[in-house]
Amino acid sequence: MPIPEDVTGDEIDKDVRQELLSLPKTLAEDVAKNLVMVARLIDEDPEGAYGYSRVALRLASRVAAVREAAGFAAYASQKYGEALAEFRAARRMTGNADLWPVMADCERGLGRPEKALDMAGAPEVQRLDKAGQVEMRLVAAGARRDLGQLDAAIVTLQSSELASNSVQPWTGRLRYAYADALLEAGRKDEAREWFAKAVEADRDGSTDASDRLAELDGVEFVDAFDEELEADAGEVEGEEKGDG
Repeated sequence: MPIPEDVTGDEIDKDVRQELLSLPKTLAEDVAKNLVMVARLIDEDPEGAYGYSRVALRLASRVAAVREAAGFAAYASQKYGEALAEFRAARRMTGNADLWPVMADCERGLGRPEKALDMAGAPEVQRLDKAGQVEMRLVAAGARRDLGQLDAAIVTLQSSELASNSVQPWTGRLRYAYADALLEAGRKDEAREWFAKAVEADRDGSTDASDRLAELDGVEFVDAFDEELEADAGEVEGEEKGDG
């Protein structure tokens, strides 16, 4: 697959670059460039990212960072079985538990929420950092909802992290998930409160909490471009009637 001229491979994380030192120099450069493309495209063009990840995987399947990148690209493309296989391979290579939550979410994607809940209670969770544990809580709550256990999902999200006033990178998503579960349970006033709290914490716009809050408040957004089109259409219609 083509690599843009502005991609040098030097953009990758230093830890990944360290892993690639086990490869011949030219091969390491090629792998690095493909990994940069995965990172560049994964949010806006998951299928494109997936394509570059397959190239990197073909070149260096024994590098844990490559297996992990391939896993995330497959995950973003909703290829959950493939993603789970890559995450398992990366975990075998490193022994790290960091991928445990996303592996559990792959089980959800494969229609196995019970397996995700089993993983949420596994010893590996205790090895996760705070962000990883919050992520695991989000996955477990999602699995409860998959099973129709809405009240249990709400209880799962109730935690010291949710109650804390400090804002962490995961705070917005945690509050959003809680608000969404409350709304599904018919607890609209509480849901509105937590969507508002999610808006306060969602500094990078990773959720649509502001839209959900506006919807609950009955606010309708009108696209200015659409308004112009409607006005133009009205003028044309008026002119046609005048000509008639």
